[in-house]
Amino acid sequence: MDGHGPVDTVFLEGMLFFGRHGVFPAEKEKGGRFTVDLRLTVDLARAGETDALAETIDYEKIYTLVRDIVEGPPKNLLEAVARDIVEACFRFDPRVAAAECTVRKLDPPFPGALSAVGVTVRRRRPQEARPH
Repeated sequence: MDGHGPVDTVFLEGMLFFGRHGVFPAEKEKGGRFTVDLRLTVDLARAGETDALAETIDYEKIYTLVRDIVEGPPKNLLEAVARDIVEACFRFDPRVAAAECTVRKLDPPFPGALSAVGVTVRRRRPQEARPH
């Protein structure tokens, strides 16, 4: 520990969804496949001691939160989708100190052979918003 907060991580990788995000009208009409990898920095010491779900981040609830965003209203940019996911994680649980979210659009409408495009957004909860 570096004395600057938790270093433990809860992660969900390879979540696969169908969404309608993109700049072009055809992307919103036809839709496509997206994957999301999410890493949440949270102190897991108490969860390890108690073995209680209430002391950690519930994977199923986080999955549902991410699904609702990716399968929800279309955004133009993957950056906006990733930002929405990170901000939702901060709202979901005040113990989340930082989040990293990678969103990939699979088989994008791109000239040439390309399996995915994507972004990774990393954010720390503002110090004043962290629980004491």
